Amino acid sequence: MRSCIRNTIVALTFVCSFVLHSVKAADVPHSLDIWRQPGVHALMRHAIAPGTGDPKNFVIGDCNTQRNLDEAGRNQARAIGARVREAGIMFDVILSSQWCRCLETAKLLGLGNVTETPALNSFFRDGSNKKIQTDQIIYRLRALPEDSNTLLITHQVNITALTGVYPSSGEIILFRFGDNDVLEMLARLTL
Repeated sequence: MRSCIRNTIVALTFVCSFVLHSVKAADVPHSLDIWRQPGVHALMRHAIAPGTGDPKNFVIGDCNTQRNLDEAGRNQARAIGARVREAGIMFDVILSSQWCRCLETAKLLGLGNVTETPALNSFFRDGSNKKIQTDQIIYRLRALPEDSNTLLITHQVNITALTGVYPSSGEIILFRFGDNDVLEMLARLTL
């Protein structure tokens, strides 16, 4: 019980601190410089996928039952990937939701091997997993070496739960863990 209370306090401190320490980057070149620093992680909302949520017959692994990227989304993902490669940004770990629109975004970015991560799956339809999944992502990132750079490709609801930010399609939020495990938002990027 004591451990559960401690974990809840840590999670609440994490979310509140993230929102309080949020800053918006002045420009893309400065943000790319920030991104190159050790220990900077990136949350990315999948590229453009018209619509909201998923159909009722949604099945993980069956893209025919899901809301997917359109051609604009595919072009957006390719362009973002090209810009990141051009900037020389490298990742130790790339994690993605199992939804087809996230996996396709990850593939089209072309930035490295991608690990499907259920904790990044959308909880838009069923918010009962929100806290569990958010905690899993926090703990997964904290378990990495301090200087790791990670890219997480996920959904608006997941990013908002972690940060309080409502990102647009393809938007990237840069952050790192600061003193006392306070999560600091460093920049918001639209490439």
